[in-house]
Amino acid sequence: MDKNTKTELEAAAFRRLVKHLQKNTDVQNIDLMILADFCRNCLAKWYMAEAVEQGIAMDYEQAREIVYGMPYSEWKDKFQTEATAEQLAAFERKQQTKQ
Repeated sequence: MDKNTKTELEAAAFRRLVKHLQKNTDVQNIDLMILADFCRNCLAKWYMAEAVEQGIAMDYEQAREIVYGMPYSEWKDKFQTEATAEQLAAFERKQQTKQ
């Protein structure tokens, strides 16, 4: 496979992942952090870092809007729930295993 085709496939997979995360708003970021060790915010940070590395001016809020499909504050108001004690405990256990 040539480099251009590989890049196109990777970009399409990224768009599909973002669309999937935008559609599945019931999946909370803490759930993603517990299970996959990344969340929507991580994805936005990675996106922003790659833009900046390529000389494209982008801030974190702009990147978040790309990933969330709306301003983060709006997504948070509509979809984010308080983390449960169980989620927080699971997250803490996950963090302890990384040390």
